[in-house]
Amino acid sequence: MLKKTVAKALSEQVTAEYYSAYLYLAMSAYADRAGFKGAANWLYVQAQEEMAHGTHILQHLLGRGAMPTFGEIKSPPSSFKSIREVFEKVLAHEQTVTGLIDKIASIALREGDHATYNFIMWYVNEQVEEEATASEILSKATLVGENTALLYSIDAELGTRVFTDPFAATTA
Repeated sequence: MLKKTVAKALSEQVTAEYYSAYLYLAMSAYADRAGFKGAANWLYVQAQEEMAHGTHILQHLLGRGAMPTFGEIKSPPSSFKSIREVFEKVLAHEQTVTGLIDKIASIALREGDHATYNFIMWYVNEQVEEEATASEILSKATLVGENTALLYSIDAELGTRVFTDPFAATTA
């Protein structure tokens, strides 16, 4: 059985992951309406990934005998100045999520919950990748500035992303 502090932190993370999905759906809709279909695809895939994360953490809670608590999911912003601003917000959001994940790792260690610590380390590593990817996209968007042809080249690259459930083998 999970200690209350660990269960609370994990439950809060489930809510945070579902908010992330909601945020990325709003960003995807913005990108779609702005004509950036590739970015819209990338952000939609990101939303799917965040939903998978939330569900995975929920399954960990249930598998450890905890009763999850569900927090309110606030409305995400839905208007942005540019596709560059979207990816600035993606990077800032991922940095926030990294802090939340690190907090869970610290709580699990403090509580001596090695199973949850081991579980959450996948997310610690995932966040390194998430931040690096967002930073790379933002760097490219910053580099090309307002050059429409180059922005659409980046957009085409973003359109190649496909969702792969990172937990498919573990949830079957």
